[in-house]
Amino acid sequence: MNGAELLIKAAVEADIEYCFANPGTTEMPLVAAMESEPRFRPVLTMFEGVCTGAADGYGRVTGRPAMTLTHLGPGFANGIANLHNARRANTPIVNVVGDHASWHVNYDPPLASDIHSLANPVSKWVRTSKTAESVAADFVDAVNAAWQPFGAISTLVLPMDLQAKPIENPLAAGHVNAPVRRFFSDGVDAVAKKIKAGKRLVFIVGDNGVTEAGLRAAGRLAQLPNVKMFAETFPRISHRGGGLPDLDRLPYFPEVAIKELDQYDEVVCAGVPEPISYFGYEGLPSRLAEQDRLVVLAEVGHDVVGAMEALADAVSAPAFVELQGELVMPDADAELTPQSIGQVVSAGLPHDCIVSVEGGTCGYPFFTASAHAVKHRVITNTGGAIGQGIPAGFGAALAERGNTVICLQSDGSAQYTIQTLWSIARENLPVVILIAANHRYGILQNELRRYGVTEFGPQSLSLTELDKPKVDWQSLAKAYGVDSTAVKTNAELARAMKTGTGSKAPFLIEMCL
Repeated sequence: MNGAELLIKAAVEADIEYCFANPGTTEMPLVAAMESEPRFRPVLTMFEGVCTGAADGYGRVTGRPAMTLTHLGPGFANGIANLHNARRANTPIVNVVGDHASWHVNYDPPLASDIHSLANPVSKWVRTSKTAESVAADFVDAVNAAWQPFGAISTLVLPMDLQAKPIENPLAAGHVNAPVRRFFSDGVDAVAKKIKAGKRLVFIVGDNGVTEAGLRAAGRLAQLPNVKMFAETFPRISHRGGGLPDLDRLPYFPEVAIKELDQYDEVVCAGVPEPISYFGYEGLPSRLAEQDRLVVLAEVGHDVVGAMEALADAVSAPAFVELQGELVMPDADAELTPQSIGQVVSAGLPHDCIVSVEGGTCGYPFFTASAHAVKHRVITNTGGAIGQGIPAGFGAALAERGNTVICLQSDGSAQYTIQTLWSIARENLPVVILIAANHRYGILQNELRRYGVTEFGPQSLSLTELDKPKVDWQSLAKAYGVDSTAVKTNAELARAMKTGTGSKAPFLIEMCL
């Protein structure tokens, strides 16, 4: 057995189900070693940002780490943007980066780089293997560093010569320890006292607090007087519909969020960090609430569900009551709008599907409408780095093979990792990609208006419009092996949704806005 075979064996024994890979020359021993282990499941992507985004989506759905395999520092660098999103989502991921042979790297060959410096900003744990005998032990350490209640990213750099070296006496690899979540009574007691004292409290709920069990506990607390519940602005994965409480997301723009939070005496953080404005705007504070108004019920990585359930019991909150109401549907023959897309897509969701949302055009309208949809889960862009939506949906579809995934995607951001279509087609996954085709960067035009630009000139339009030329989405989908259609009205979208979700195959819908 060589170092590469030892690592693949360790990955299988650690229950690593998938390796999202874009390998190069320095990973060839690992690629060859995969033949020796039929339980190992490599998945090829055409771009490293797809690898890391898919590992993020997989980890959010399963709670377990996937592995990525990338080529040297430049290959790893291509995946950093989606690792940034995964870090903000506390997703467990194990990166393996092939490096030059240890005897070659000191010559400064063209692809040599400081991989540790690239990995450190997005990784909690970084190590370069020093001996072939330690490769398995290093990999298990990487898994344990990533797979924690506060999920993290670990990066193992593996020189090519260690991958190829035969091994007779490997070091003991140790065991992988599944994470255990806990909550602490201090936070529960502190918040319970404030509720009983009549304090006006607003909760911001994140982490596993927006799972089904967490939302049921939140629904109990929301019935108390002087209590308001929000989900965090960009939840890692949020359960919705099926009668669950409608926890609206904390507004994105700071002035709106501050206005909401200022109505309450204190802000209760339940599985979220301190609320900070996404960007800094002159005249507005970066903190959405003063620090002396913050109360921590449970930290990120704690058992947020357990803490909310214990709090609901401590204050004798009423029993959970299922959300009532029906979806409001738009005029079938009317042209599509972001609001009508949110309604039609919500009505067409299959039970327990997963929706990966990226882009502001339709994301917020969908989230609002989907409260009355069937039970489903929503993945959002936690870190703001563009190009997450379709790769995360791809990873989610592999996490639950056979389950339908909907990617609700803006057209500009879709282009960052459009190569994902090829991987989805290759795996023949039931992923429906909805492209909001308004042929512009709408969020940038909104930000220009907020900055004070009332009339867009040719230079502003040249940096925010995508219509010269317009992307031919149907031709693009065909080139990647994905069937597609284009729709302009609500009725056409409803029919296309039915076709796409019923086909159990990749399908792209261009929504012409």
